[in-house]
Amino acid sequence: MKQLCLLLFCLSGLLAFAQNPTIDHLVADFERGKTLSLAYVDAMPEDQFNFKPTPETMSFAEQMLHTAQGTFGLSSNASGAENPYAGQNLQKDESLHSKAEVKRLLAESFDFAIAGTKNMDPAQFEEVVERWQFKVTRLGWMQKTKEHIDHHRGQTAVYLRLAGITPPQYQLF
Repeated sequence: MKQLCLLLFCLSGLLAFAQNPTIDHLVADFERGKTLSLAYVDAMPEDQFNFKPTPETMSFAEQMLHTAQGTFGLSSNASGAENPYAGQNLQKDESLHSKAEVKRLLAESFDFAIAGTKNMDPAQFEEVVERWQFKVTRLGWMQKTKEHIDHHRGQTAVYLRLAGITPPQYQLF
């Protein structure tokens, strides 16, 4: 009987850990963000990937690669997973400016953030991780990841409109 009680106690703890609503919400947000971001990439014609609204701004490809770079880096700060592109500058590597490469890296960055989120320990959400001059909790770094994605995808909505394309419809839920 004691063994059964102990087993049930352990299983209930594992179930509670696996079904953390904060993690579930973040994962859902990242999955929805991935779908929308990839739809933006699909909407922009290949011959417009180097489009810049003004000479001093990033091109559409650079915006999306910057988004991927930030997603890898910021979510790595949160989850502790090793950033596979640490030390590289994706947006400056012109060999990555094709539609296929942008789409591949953007999808990979979302998958990295989603996997990192799923593997986070809620007991460590408030642990502070220092990067550069910033001291942010692990949960805060993951929220900053989403904020960074939303910011740059919002900028690319303008790029699409200036190219005569209506951006894909946003899905809030």
